[in-house]
Amino acid sequence: MEVKQVYDLVNAATGATLGETAVLNEDLTNLVDMGEAVINAKAIENFTRTLVDHIGKVIFVNRKYAGGAPKVLMDGWEYGSILEKIASEMPEAVENEDWELTDGQSYDPNVFHKPNVEAKFFNKRVTFEIDRSFTEMQVKSAFSSATQMNAFLSMLQNEVEKSLTVKTDALIMRTINNMIGQTLNAGGTRTVNLLTMFNTAYAAQLDAPLTPAQAIQSPDFIRYATYIMSLYMKRLTKISTLFNIGERQRFTPLDRLHVVMLDEFASASKVFLQSDTFHEELVSLPTADTVPYWQGSGTSYAFADTSAINITIEDSSEQSGKKAVNQSGILCTMFDRDTLGVANLDRRVRTHYNPKAEFFNNFYKFDAGYFNDANENCVVFYVAS
Repeated sequence: MEVKQVYDLVNAATGATLGETAVLNEDLTNLVDMGEAVINAKAIENFTRTLVDHIGKVIFVNRKYAGGAPKVLMDGWEYGSILEKIASEMPEAVENEDWELTDGQSYDPNVFHKPNVEAKFFNKRVTFEIDRSFTEMQVKSAFSSATQMNAFLSMLQNEVEKSLTVKTDALIMRTINNMIGQTLNAGGTRTVNLLTMFNTAYAAQLDAPLTPAQAIQSPDFIRYATYIMSLYMKRLTKISTLFNIGERQRFTPLDRLHVVMLDEFASASKVFLQSDTFHEELVSLPTADTVPYWQGSGTSYAFADTSAINITIEDSSEQSGKKAVNQSGILCTMFDRDTLGVANLDRRVRTHYNPKAEFFNNFYKFDAGYFNDANENCVVFYVAS
């Protein structure tokens, strides 16, 4: 299994989360596993480096079709390494020969019809750790009771937990951002520029085309955006090849759909649209997880920063294998539950006591596999002039 160190990424992400830095380009190619059609030479364990990794879990893409960020799937297993995802495609119809019988003609029932099945393997893990030393005897003189000292040590422990939470949330958002970047890079029906559509549809009624910043405060635009998003939610429930990069036959029932929306857009809907209507259920946005920003707040929480991603993604069409995606105005993304996730999350603490200097070292270790599957549905809604 290939394991990448991401301590530098999570530290930079912490700065972006706390508003200490501007939204800078992040290389996510080491973080997110895009999956492979075959197991490569890196699929060996990391102890002797000779034993082949075993598949730890198998997912079958098997849903009955009846017609008609953010929480992402968390899963884990004790043994094995590889997440294998198996899917198949619908068979084509052929001629029914019942009604075309010819005298003397042979009809062979023994022809083998192989199903079209593909497997994708995810075998990338990322890791980092936080180290914190604790003493007991040396700090007793600073407190008047064991209760006070325990409160002090609990404070230090809480800071570690907060750091782990911030960094974990940042990695989950980067997993979503990478899928947004992949989708924007692929383009087509998977990317929806709501502003261009609105300005075109209402050109006769507008004095001038709306800008991205004006759009999220315009009741007319928010109504139109709600209408388009609702259409896409229904369209995703129909089996189609239009809404995933791999152009596979996929559909996403409403109970398997994740919607992640920028706070500024969701809040503007409530203030400028739903607050002055008697039937707000008719104009309300779809139920969604909301985020204050995709990558970072910048230094001022400007819309140009909160709505932006500036990342580097995998792109096999480029000579370097990578491509920069820098896009602002992202309002919402909708994706299938199987499109992205965090697999085999493992948080653990190892403790070492130093008897010579009388202190404890705690090593807070974090491993997880973050994956994107371009064969599953994902749509991105944004505003750009």
